[in-house]
Amino acid sequence: MEISQIYNCLIKIIFLIIPLILSVAYLTFFERKIIGAMQLRKGPNVTGPYGLLQPIADALKLIFKEIIIPEKADVKLFLAAPVITFITALGGWAVIPITSEFVISDINIGLLYLIAISSIGVYGIIIAGWSSQSIYAFLGSIRSAAQMISYEIVIGLCLLSVITVHQSINLREIVINHASITWHSQILLIPVSIIFFIAILAETNRHPFDIPEAESELVAGYHVEYSSTLFAMFFLGEYANMIIMSALLVLCFFGGWMPPFNINFLHIIPDFIWFFSKVSIIIFMFIWIRASLPRYRYDQLMSLGWKKLLPISFILFIIIAITERINY
Repeated sequence: MEISQIYNCLIKIIFLIIPLILSVAYLTFFERKIIGAMQLRKGPNVTGPYGLLQPIADALKLIFKEIIIPEKADVKLFLAAPVITFITALGGWAVIPITSEFVISDINIGLLYLIAISSIGVYGIIIAGWSSQSIYAFLGSIRSAAQMISYEIVIGLCLLSVITVHQSINLREIVINHASITWHSQILLIPVSIIFFIAILAETNRHPFDIPEAESELVAGYHVEYSSTLFAMFFLGEYANMIIMSALLVLCFFGGWMPPFNINFLHIIPDFIWFFSKVSIIIFMFIWIRASLPRYRYDQLMSLGWKKLLPISFILFIIIAITERINY
């Protein structure tokens, strides 16, 4: 790789990572504001004008807190766990195309890379629970691993349907091909997108599937023994995962940076605005569901994944595969 290519890659990383970290920080603020409005509360409104400095205050509070390591913990693994979670959450953005031109690495196996790196994030959670030497943390990590592995299968089947329709695992090509797929393929992908959205709610441990972090049963789950910047890394990783899964949903099912229905005169609006607008709508749905629905029991969560979503997504995949084969 030439020096100029390395510099271009570093510039892209900086332009992506800095806004992403700021977005994660302020996503917590907007989540609290939106949930407050839905529940007839004000939300954060003291720190700074309209409460806009609240995420900065929260970050400073976490940074200056003491890092407490349990006496019997495996120190190396205890410190490594949040780093693994945070790095895997950011690493997926290497293949996410923001526009047709802006992507850090436009590899042909981008979708496969995303599935692989999201699976690695489970190790951070398991290591966190085990290294803490706490039964509450370990129980939370086991629950979370079982949940994530279960719903990764559903996500994989949904993505197989997308690959079958678009005949590609390159994310940029999937978006470009979106406007040219047949109308019946678009109709068949609608229920797949709904199942995919439900699955990523569980995959990111979000409400109503946030059982690994349920305070009443588990005292905060797998990260109960963490404090200060180590806890902040878990927190940032969770919200970064929420954003990247929303971006993946937009890229695979809703045309990425393309305007709705690929209407010509809407192309005057820059591509990245369309992309971030669609991602913002999906994130708003995450928050809306958190404010509206009660938490599932663990047996209900596993039953939903294995007995309902998995068979339905498999049947849809078979139908899509047969339809595409007939058309081919």
